[in-house]
Amino acid sequence: MTTKSLVLILWDQLSLSISSLQSAQKTQDVVLLVEASEEAMVVPHHKKKLAFLFSAMRHFSLELTSAGWDVVYVKLDDQCNTGDLIKEAKRATKEYSCDRVILTEPSEWRVREKFKQLNDQWKVNVNILDDTRFICSRTEFKKWSEGRSPLRMENFYQVMRRKTGLLLTERGTPEGEKWNFDKDNRKPAAEGSKFFGPKSFNPDSITEEVLAFVSKNFPKNYGSIGQFWFAVTRKDAEEAFNHFIEKSLASFGTYQDALLKDEPFLFHSILSLYINIGFLHPLTVCQRVESEYRLGNIPLNSAEGFIRQIIGWREFMRGIYWLKMPNYETLNFFENKRKLPDFYWSGKTKMACLRACLKQTQEEAYAHHIQRLMITGNFAMLVGVNPKYVHEWYLAVYADAHEWVELPNTLGMSQFADGGILGSKPYASSGNYINKMSNYCNSCGYNVKKKVGAGACPFNYLYWGFLERNKEKLRKN
Repeated sequence: MTTKSLVLILWDQLSLSISSLQSAQKTQDVVLLVEASEEAMVVPHHKKKLAFLFSAMRHFSLELTSAGWDVVYVKLDDQCNTGDLIKEAKRATKEYSCDRVILTEPSEWRVREKFKQLNDQWKVNVNILDDTRFICSRTEFKKWSEGRSPLRMENFYQVMRRKTGLLLTERGTPEGEKWNFDKDNRKPAAEGSKFFGPKSFNPDSITEEVLAFVSKNFPKNYGSIGQFWFAVTRKDAEEAFNHFIEKSLASFGTYQDALLKDEPFLFHSILSLYINIGFLHPLTVCQRVESEYRLGNIPLNSAEGFIRQIIGWREFMRGIYWLKMPNYETLNFFENKRKLPDFYWSGKTKMACLRACLKQTQEEAYAHHIQRLMITGNFAMLVGVNPKYVHEWYLAVYADAHEWVELPNTLGMSQFADGGILGSKPYASSGNYINKMSNYCNSCGYNVKKKVGAGACPFNYLYWGFLERNKEKLRKN
């Protein structure tokens, strides 16, 4: 007897090579994509983030149809849409007489647990497959972690370099005789430098419809929806990648930690949006970057710095997430209890650095890693915000934020809430670091040179207060 499958594709699994599609039969199985309100409302997602994900899903459904798949697409405002992924899967299996459900493992622990429990509650078999878009499987990461304390990205990164062969000599040693060129990636950018920014795309009719829908149905959600420029198809994502290669990659490494007022993108790729939903494959991207280095088009520190972020840090975050969840989400090493300041949502603050980063986040649903780590994250940790609130904010406001990568970055790296599971020390700094790496302080109402008293930079006295408050916890660090 022939088995007919329902292939459920989630909103961050928009890849024709996803394991669920690879295990299905195009001639007989049905592919289901659902705009689920339960996922859209977990946190008050940035309007542009919702528009990006919904538009990308709708365009991907057309790509699937063009490839010959039988596709069922359930829009958020469809009359019969329950808003629940499992209920929609059950409804579709009944309507299309499917005997089983195939899906690639969800990237969130919460969603995966719901589907795992289905096999005990439902006569239809639920087949959850490994997500093969990653270089390191969950099983492989767990095996690597056994007997290691502490777990450190640099050691893991070397394993991934050897596994992929990226930037290795014929002798198997690292190019340039060093694994890591991070010290060559910390130069501040000069005002007046030429920045090309990411490739931008005009919304087509599908995206225009989505933008209008999000504006109408999520009016109180965070952020601005105007000037939408994200790629929402695989073809456009590939164009965005080529644009980065041609225009910005050569300078990326040297200035990747730089901060400049009114320059939201500098030389950053903004490719995490497209990699995280499946439009671009991480290994393919890294192989192209390596090729540019070997052709002599880019310096080694740019190639290594970019590749490290993908096969090192990104894979390491996922490994930590699945290794330590669900308890990881509750960790609070410094026992911080404060609520997130209201200005994180409003953007209204006298601190020039925070004001610039928050305004950019409101407008673009994006900020680069140093803005997140050393400005918004640093301030929240220094004032003692509960890391749960910081995590929920980051998950909501950034278009590339998915829990598997955002949560360990926030709790482990930004807030040091895990006490050193992920990183060796808290990323805490005074205003001096911000002044060194940016031009924010030039237009600030506070004096970055002043440590205490009226007009002193808040980062200065908060930094010393943080060290004093946590001296017993940090004494051995």
